[in-house]
Amino acid sequence: MKKGKVFLVGAGPGDPELLTLKALKILKKADVVVYDRLIARASLKLAPRKAKKIYVGKAHGSHTIPQEAIHKILVEEASEGKTVVRLKGGDPFLFGRGGEEAQELRRAKIPFEVVPGVTSALAVPAYAGIPLTHRNYASSVAIVTGHEDPRKRESWVKWDKIAASVDTIVVLMGAKRLGEIVKSLLEGGRSPQTPVVLIEEGTTKRQRKTLGTLGDIVKKASRRKVKPPAVIVVGDIVHLHKELSWFKP
Repeated sequence: MKKGKVFLVGAGPGDPELLTLKALKILKKADVVVYDRLIARASLKLAPRKAKKIYVGKAHGSHTIPQEAIHKILVEEASEGKTVVRLKGGDPFLFGRGGEEAQELRRAKIPFEVVPGVTSALAVPAYAGIPLTHRNYASSVAIVTGHEDPRKRESWVKWDKIAASVDTIVVLMGAKRLGEIVKSLLEGGRSPQTPVVLIEEGTTKRQRKTLGTLGDIVKKASRRKVKPPAVIVVGDIVHLHKELSWFKP
């Protein structure tokens, strides 16, 4: 039997209208859709009604299905000659484990294609009225994970170097570790007066912003019960939200 093909597709940050034209084209011909927790229902409805839909969502601290099992599903479904869409939130190659899935497909000699998606690291701040760069505020950006593999002996994120060398810092999957992240940035030399915003469920009708500084954002986040998914933006660029906010959830 001829082998099928796996498409590692980025579904964007939440708003289904941010799905790319190529992603739409591929979804419409899918035999199988393997999808994550944050995928919008409207995006799933773009696949054929007869397509098999397999949920492999992961919430913080609770993995519905191990990554190794996801690899097995992709390989087995494609080995049956099917067109498999691995639909992932944001972009599959930015903290989405798409690289690991691509490696597994290569080892199994399964053809695959990567369809980049609009990452929440860029889109969510934009929907909050915050450009990550601006000639008067920021000329550099760092996109950092707030949730590393717990099996690592030590963090690969050098918060002290990031704090001292980058104008705008965007942290994904960091809401649960906000206190540790803030402490590390302060120890790295960032001023307690540095503006910070936490943006929950960005680009959706439930988007909510919590504003503060490195000196008070932990208390504010606790008071407002901020929870994932949330994007953290740190830097003077956050000031522009007052002038540039345009999205009304």
